[in-house]
Amino acid sequence: MKANIGISEKNLQAIALELNKCLADLMVLYTKTRNYHWNIEGSNFMEMHKFYENQYEELAEAIDEMAERIRALGHYAEGRLSDFLKLTSLVEQEYTNDQQVQLGNLLDDHETIIRNLRRLIDELDEKYKDKGTSDFLTGLLTSHEKTAWMIRSYLK
Repeated sequence: MKANIGISEKNLQAIALELNKCLADLMVLYTKTRNYHWNIEGSNFMEMHKFYENQYEELAEAIDEMAERIRALGHYAEGRLSDFLKLTSLVEQEYTNDQQVQLGNLLDDHETIIRNLRRLIDELDEKYKDKGTSDFLTGLLTSHEKTAWMIRSYLK
């Protein structure tokens, strides 16, 4: 059954595509963060292990909320890895266990997501009049901004 929430089906389809791109970014970032959690080495291993764990747990929650938002709009959330890789704006880097490189990669990804969300929030509000999704993404933006700040605090 399609959603009858005051937004045309054409616009809901466009919004769902943009949200699936966000979902793909979150999934790639989740996987990268999880990988760094598994492979961190160094004298502050436990601190970084826990730091990454907190991040991927927050990302897991955001992923679920994003998929549920797409469903609430009457569309399907992408769920295949091949689809995520086609839709993401993030890049998978080479394996590394160097903390500074890991943090730099994660910071780049969070900041890419922040820029994408900022653009999308304005577009959803102005072009599609979807204040609900715009508000939802504003909360996600705030979370990524906080995580980016925390990561920057670790970088030299």
